[in-house]
Parts: sequence; C-alpha cells; structure tokens
Amino acid sequence: MKHTAAVWDPTLDDGRYRNPIIYADYSDPDVVRVGDDFFMTASSFNAVPGLPILHSRDLVNWRLINHAIDELPPDFDRPQHGNGVWAPSINYHEGTFYIFYGDPDRGVYMTKTDDPRGRWSDLTLVHEVEGWIDTAPLWDDDGNAYLAHAFAKSRAGFNSVLNIAPMAPDGTHITGESRQVFDGHDDHPTIEGPKLYKRGGSYYIFAPAGGVSDGWQTVLRSDDIYGPYDDRIVLAQGETPINGPHQGALVGLDSGEDWFVHFQEVDPYGRIVHLQPVAWADGWPVIGRDEDGDGTGEPVRTHEKPDVAAETLPTMVPQTSDDFEAARLGLQWQWHGNPKFGWHSLTDRPDALRLFQQRVDASENLWSVPSLLLQKFPAPAFTATTEVRCGLEEGTGHGGLLVMGSEYAYLSVRKTTDGVNLIQARNTSPSEGDLDTVVERVPLRGSSARLRATVEDGGRVQFAYATDDAGFESIGEPFQAQQGRWIGAKIGLFVAQSSESAVDGGYCDFEYFEVSESATHD
Repeated sequence: MKHTAAVWDPTLDDGRYRNPIIYADYSDPDVVRVGDDFFMTASSFNAVPGLPILHSRDLVNWRLINHAIDELPPDFDRPQHGNGVWAPSINYHEGTFYIFYGDPDRGVYMTKTDDPRGRWSDLTLVHEVEGWIDTAPLWDDDGNAYLAHAFAKSRAGFNSVLNIAPMAPDGTHITGESRQVFDGHDDHPTIEGPKLYKRGGSYYIFAPAGGVSDGWQTVLRSDDIYGPYDDRIVLAQGETPINGPHQGALVGLDSGEDWFVHFQEVDPYGRIVHLQPVAWADGWPVIGRDEDGDGTGEPVRTHEKPDVAAETLPTMVPQTSDDFEAARLGLQWQWHGNPKFGWHSLTDRPDALRLFQQRVDASENLWSVPSLLLQKFPAPAFTATTEVRCGLEEGTGHGGLLVMGSEYAYLSVRKTTDGVNLIQARNTSPSEGDLDTVVERVPLRGSSARLRATVEDGGRVQFAYATDDAGFESIGEPFQAQQGRWIGAKIGLFVAQSSESAVDGGYCDFEYFEVSESATHD
C-alpha cells in the first residue's frame, strides 16, 4: 500500500491555519493543556474503544494517541445507537488527568491516569442517576471540588437548566445536593454542555444553547460558585456559514493567549472541530471576530496560529489509513459494541486483517451487529480503498466495505450456489428492521477484489470495484450518506454470517485500508 497525504490539511503556508482544524466527528470536544502539550477527548457514545485521546503541540495539528475506555457495561455487547459516553470533560489536577462523563441512563463516570498515553483506570461510578449529562469538574482554590452538569430531557423529563453539585476532591463521589444555578428557558433554551472555570476570582460557566445545529455559545459569570450568574452570548454564527458554533473548551497559553475549541454540526460528517481566538473585555470573553464590537464574536475561517512554544509542526491529523502490519489495530478503528475475542486476527495472515464471520439473525440487518469495524469520515471528500480475499463457505455470509449511519450501504463478497458475487446493497430504514436491498450483483472469477468508496463533498458515495490489474468500475447507484444517532456517518469493514447457516469459521482478509483524495481511477 502506498502512503498518502492527509485528505484534510488545517495548516496554511503563511503561519496561519484554517477551520475546521479536524474535519471529523470528534463531538463535544474538550481540551486541557499541561505544559507544552494539549490533550483532547470527545464523545464516543456506543463505539468501543471509547473516549478517544488526541494530542497536539499547537492546538492545530492533532493525532490520536490512546483511548481511555476499552469496554463499556455489558449492555453494550449489542449496539445501543446514541447511548453511552456523552460529552466528556478532561482535566488535570495535582499530577492526575481526569475524565468525567455522563451516561444518561446510568450516571456519572470518571476515569483517571498519570499518563494519558498509558492505561486509564477502570471506570468509577461517581453518582448513580438517570438524566445527568455533560459533567465537568472544578477544583477551587480552597480545595473544594464541584461538578457542573446538565439534564437530558428524554430521561430527566426536563432540560435547559444547569446545576452544580459538591464533589469529593478525589472525584469519586458527590458529597451533597445538586443545586440549580441557571435557568435558560427564557433566553438560552436547551442550555447544556457546561464547562466550569475560575478566572480573576470570578466563576465562569461556558455552555452552548439554542440547539446543536442553530445555537450559540453562552458564558455565565458570578462571584459565587452557586450564583446568581449573569449571562452573555459570546459566539454566534452571524453572517458566517459556520452554524451552531458552540460546546468546547477554553484553553489558556503561557504566552497569554486564550483559545476556544468547539464543534460545528455538518451532516453527514457529524460534529467537526474548530479553533477560535479569544479576547477579553470587561471581564467577559469574546470568541472569534467581533467586527461590530457588540461582545458577540463570529467564527473565523482562517487565523494566525496560536503562540506556543512548539516549533512549526508538520501537518498531523487523526489517523485514517491502515496497512495492518502492526501488532494491533490502528487507533482510528472502533467497534459498534463491546468487542469479543475471536472477532479478528492480525496474525492468522501476516500483514493483513482477518475478520471472522459473526452471526446475524436472519430477521435482522447490520444495524444490530456489534462487530462492525468502523472509523470516522475524515474530510468532505475522500476515497477509501481496500483489497479483500474471502474464505467463505457457500451461502454462509459475506464481507466487504461499509458506509454506516441511520442508513447504510456496502459492497461485499458473497459466495452462493451460482458462484462468487460482488453485492452492492443498501438499507434506508435499518432501525425499523428492514432487510437489505441488493442494488447490483456482479460475478467474480475468484474470492478477491479491490473495493472502493468515493465520497464527494456533501456525503454522496459511489462504490466501485476492480479485479486483477483492471481499472475500477462503478457499481450500483450513488448513495447519500446519513449521520447516525448523535454521530456522523462512518466507513469501514465487516463480515457477517446468517444465523441459518450451519457452517462456522468463514472469514475475509483485508490487505489494507487506504484513505486518499477522491479518485475515480485506479
């Protein structure tokens, strides 16, 4: 496999950067600075491993270095679309990194480590409760600790308010009643995602409001942790095309600069990551560019890079391509549920990924399959190519290249009584239990082929295939990728087996997975 350049480059040639800094679905990002290093985490919902850990030296170029969660509770052995890890916060306190997150069905969880590249602790259930989400801590100057949070209306029965609860300094449990500190119903509906900071003796809550697609960034300020809080909108879409700019992290530099990392929802790519400069006026932050001086900024498209200690860095983006030559899967890969031993091997066939068939009930589809191996869309337009060789028994199953969201489509190798075929299929209502629809079928001379999905700007997907040394040929009609539940569309690999089959042990070997600039040729 040839090595390819990044399909999205946030770095410009003149010491500037462009937004988004990450054109991928790192939803609800939070960032902490420790010395000259920056660490980010983001929502991961039902995907495993969860809680991605990204690293940067300049706030512009980011690389995946770890995940904090290897496994979710047993309920996630089967995919729970949109459930699980919601809106985490990452903090550093007295030599320890902490991540808190709210699972709306189970409660508040915490994991910690002294090395973000190493092992994170097993999850601690800080508070068993239904409906608490978007949890963020603050360790105050006097040693007291607090946890801010919002509410999921689907579980708690209400939202648009923010609460703060006292917390043990070790982060393991809540020590008292959670108190409402702000009601956003009148001016800041759907306020959520609070991040709690202290600056110059004042307490600040950074919180998005107005909804994911069309909202704004609110900041609250008070001299008392429990309020009352004054409020101000400090970032809004304005005249820009960057909708719903909000929910993220305030990051201060040794140089005195402040920056705000936030997301923008872009269907079907999910919630992509932006970086905005922050100025302060009369004790209030102004995020982005405030040309009319009203205190509410608008997102910048380009800007000078942050003034950090790091030298000029080469472009770094979260990993995409994988040659499967390492001892473990690349960090970009996530399963759709808790992984099980025997789903895959990187040694059965050296320098290839072997995925073993996993049974799927004949009445079901891929929506309920946890063994889908997927990664995020990495750019507005790109091409993903793989070479697959399948060892399948007749009629037992199929495997190949998949684009997954609330609808899905794939190109797979399937062995039937008529021989080996390439199947291009789709499902427009998988959550309703609809079965896949075959769009086109092409016979193969063997059990191997090169498979390709070309994604155009806007998420339109065209599948193609090639055999031997022939060029790629399109197969099936274009498919419009759709976001999933709270996440963007994903792309990746799968092997599935009908539960009606009496034969086990089928597999498909994938020689590589290559992400490159959009192409319609070999």
